[in-house]
Amino acid sequence: MELILIVIVIILTGVIVFPKIKNILTDKNKSTSNDRIRIEDALKHLYDCEDKNINCSLQSIAGSLSISFDQSTKVVERLESLGLVTNGNHLHLTNEGRSYALRVIRVHRLWERYLADETSIPENEWHLNAELQEHNLTPDDAKALAAQLGNPVYDPHGDPIPTIDGQLPKKEWRLLTSLKSGEIARIIHIEDEPNTIYAQLVAEGLFAGMHVKMIESTSDRIRFEANGEEVIIAPLFAGNISIAAISKFEKVPEVYKRLIELKPGEEAEVLGLSKSCRGVQRRRLMDLGVVPGSKISNEFVSTWGDPIAYKICGATIGLRKKQANQIFIKPTTKETVNV
Repeated sequence: MELILIVIVIILTGVIVFPKIKNILTDKNKSTSNDRIRIEDALKHLYDCEDKNINCSLQSIAGSLSISFDQSTKVVERLESLGLVTNGNHLHLTNEGRSYALRVIRVHRLWERYLADETSIPENEWHLNAELQEHNLTPDDAKALAAQLGNPVYDPHGDPIPTIDGQLPKKEWRLLTSLKSGEIARIIHIEDEPNTIYAQLVAEGLFAGMHVKMIESTSDRIRFEANGEEVIIAPLFAGNISIAAISKFEKVPEVYKRLIELKPGEEAEVLGLSKSCRGVQRRRLMDLGVVPGSKISNEFVSTWGDPIAYKICGATIGLRKKQANQIFIKPTTKETVNV
């Protein structure tokens, strides 16, 4: 059964759960649609603040939604009238507001999971794409999408995906900055907001599931190993990375060489693909024979240096450097004639 990837339906089917907001959810008028989107974005911001034990205010909503203070005031007044928030010393979600927020978050994280597993859309574009789809997909669409993906528990960044009834798995992680020198842990979550910080972390080759070893942690810099390579980032950036201690039964992988390191004429054995290689790209490489145990050799480098021609399973294939960097290998003693 094919799933409709992009729906243009703006009407959400949650009117039974939220009778007070029936009018704004069923009106197709553009201004009303914008009103609903602001309400949903504000609810997400409130949920995020409560999840991080941060006080939410009119100013923080204005900043998060990129609107004026007066517009923020109107949004909060609307939320209060709908019974979605209470406004005492600080803004708080009601049970109804929290359920609504989790429904929007569920769609967002499911869509990011879909983009990671089923498409070739670049990682730094997942969040923005999901920001748009979270306001379009109905609960029935989200249910069908979850079923297609095998009802995943986490999104590709490591964030838990709310169940259809609003339940979340317990978070058992801590910040990378808490890791002591010499300790090894596994990256569980990389925060994808703000995008500027997330893009830098992606550029460093970091991803959920990667093992890291702390070298040095000071107020000026965080220095650690990731797959044998030294990474240095500012504490502000490290604050967006969450880790979990590895169990005594968990095997820490050795430092692997990557296919990009293989020189023309050299041969190696494929050990596996990086967890950062997902979806269509992962399936394409496996279809080409890039699977554990396969022998692969560097035949020659193109005039411009990218792509590179490799021979595997009797066929010559061209791989971009970015792709070759996601393939782990074990060099063999056999060498072909250098080109």
